[in-house]
Amino acid sequence: MSTDILSVTARDTAGGARVVAATGDLDHDSVLVLRDAVEAAWTDGCDHVVVDLALVTFCDSAGLSFFVEAHRRAQARHGSFRLAAPGRAVQYVLEATNLGRYLSIHPSVDEALAA
Repeated sequence: MSTDILSVTARDTAGGARVVAATGDLDHDSVLVLRDAVEAAWTDGCDHVVVDLALVTFCDSAGLSFFVEAHRRAQARHGSFRLAAPGRAVQYVLEATNLGRYLSIHPSVDEALAA
């Protein structure tokens, strides 16, 4: 399968955070695309990362595992890893796995940046 099922764009904010916007399906075949974008933020010195999930239409266990890993790594570097604007399908998976209690999830990018 191709990683073309997920695309990401990134932008830095005036506050020093990086917003990574993902579009498409987040699964075993595409999770590396998102992982690379988040790791690039950390390599560039951005300790605060927000992943905009508004246009992610599917997320499987590989995506969930990455969210947990990224959250732990951000905490270890005294930064933050926040999820923003998950759609219904992604929100359902986050709630069904109780990850909503563990991860920092916000209704919008602006709210995630302000948290």
